[in-house]
Formats: sequence, structure tokens, C-alpha cells
Amino acid sequence: MKSLISRLRPATARLSPGRAVAIAMLLGPLAGALLAYGAVAAQEPNEVTIDNFTFGPKELTVAVGTTVKFVNHDDIPHTVVDKNKGFRSKALDTDDSFSFTFASAGTFDYFCGLHPQMVGKIIVK
Repeated sequence: MKSLISRLRPATARLSPGRAVAIAMLLGPLAGALLAYGAVAAQEPNEVTIDNFTFGPKELTVAVGTTVKFVNHDDIPHTVVDKNKGFRSKALDTDDSFSFTFASAGTFDYFCGLHPQMVGKIIVK
């Protein structure tokens, strides 16, 4: 992205202010879409993120033997606790993670032990 910007600067310097604004208005949505795609593509398929006091995705379906990684992107600690006591993480600070391998089929409802209103579900088939 930096190299693209460095190449565009000399070209835009030759444009009139009106044309530069028009080009920026046309390219702005494209740049925004590319950034949004990068953010979505960055999440791993078997990853649950913790952000803004929510687990995302709220429900995840995986195959038996899959390892799911929980990553806290909030500014405060959270935990991941299985309602049936199958797994429990330590307190996860910002950008800390916890992984658990689901060895058997079933539905695993979980919550944050520090904020019980935060809930999620892993379905293992």
C-alpha cells in the first residue's frame, strides 16, 4: 500500500484540485473495500474473537479434533468457560489467546467467567 501511495503522489501533484478530489472520491470506496476485506480475511477460520464484550462469531461449527483459538481484543481481561466444565481459560489480557481441541462431538456452550452475559457456542460434529 505504501508503494502505491508513493507512486500516486507525483501523478496527483500534476492534477488540478478539482480532478484530484474527483479521483479521491472514486478511489476512496475501493480502498475502503480492500481494507475491510483484509480485516475479514485476517480472522482464522477456527478462531473466536473477543471484542466489545462479545464473542464473535457467537456460534461456530467445527469437526471433531479441531482446535479453536479464542483471542481477546478487548482492553480488559476476559475468560472462556465451558458451562459443563470441559474447559476454562486463565484471564486473557488484551491480545492474549486460549486454545482448546474439541475431541468429541456435541454442543459446547461457553461464557466469560468475569462477564457472564457474554455467551457463545461451539458445535462439534
